[in-house]
Amino acid sequence: MIIGTHMSVAKGLEEAAKNTVWMNANTMQIFSRNPRGSTYKAYSEKEVDAFLTIRKEHEFGPILAHAPYTMNLASAKPEVYEFACTVIREDIQRMDELSIENIVFHPGSHTGIGVEAGIENIINGLNQAITGEENIMVLLETMSGKGTEIGSTFEELKAIRDGVTHKEKIGICLDTCHVFAAGYDIVNHLDEVLEKFDDILGLELLRAIHLNDSMMPFASKKDRHATIGDGEIGFDALLHVLTHEKLRHLPFYLETPLDDAGHKEEIAKIRKNIES
Repeated sequence: MIIGTHMSVAKGLEEAAKNTVWMNANTMQIFSRNPRGSTYKAYSEKEVDAFLTIRKEHEFGPILAHAPYTMNLASAKPEVYEFACTVIREDIQRMDELSIENIVFHPGSHTGIGVEAGIENIINGLNQAITGEENIMVLLETMSGKGTEIGSTFEELKAIRDGVTHKEKIGICLDTCHVFAAGYDIVNHLDEVLEKFDDILGLELLRAIHLNDSMMPFASKKDRHATIGDGEIGFDALLHVLTHEKLRHLPFYLETPLDDAGHKEEIAKIRKNIES
């Protein structure tokens, strides 16, 4: 099982990798820059080398970078859209240079211009950012569908990917909280949800899973993460996701509302229940 959590890089990449090992995790997710701003940290060659050494020695699985929440590629506002285009272009390059396998982003909110226009903006933004020469994959995240959010249906994600020139560089990150809130019943009908995903997008495009419980009920269209087993999805249903024959080879990333010590306990609980 490849499992990790979101790690702060405030103290640097090396420290984040060491904390990952301390948690008994074997992968991690980081923000590509300040999640609610625009700044990013430039890593020294020494720090990058230390980070790469730790991940190699401890056989980390694929690492995931998460683009900032301030990035909205679906926006019709010129200044917001220009910022988003700059961020995705820069961060794809920066994370690729760190040998990170995947970068995920929230597709965006159309804020009134409509889903089709918003998707067109996302496609154009990705086309200016992806050269096709990168090693990194760019992942569209499944969303809950609150407000004017794009990406709460598999069909919307397919429309984005179909429009991108280098679609071979586009994959999907499935968030269990988000799909549950969007109306995909992964508790009682996981097989059917995966069949639908396969029919529309193709399971081969699924590169990562955000493993989160949901504070909000099924089909609520609200994005509120809960710790594993303390939400509306429940521990057993999330263990089924972890162990499903079509998913268990994928890397799983916890984004639950806990500190490092809490995440260590959460990972230990998950491992114990899977191995028992």
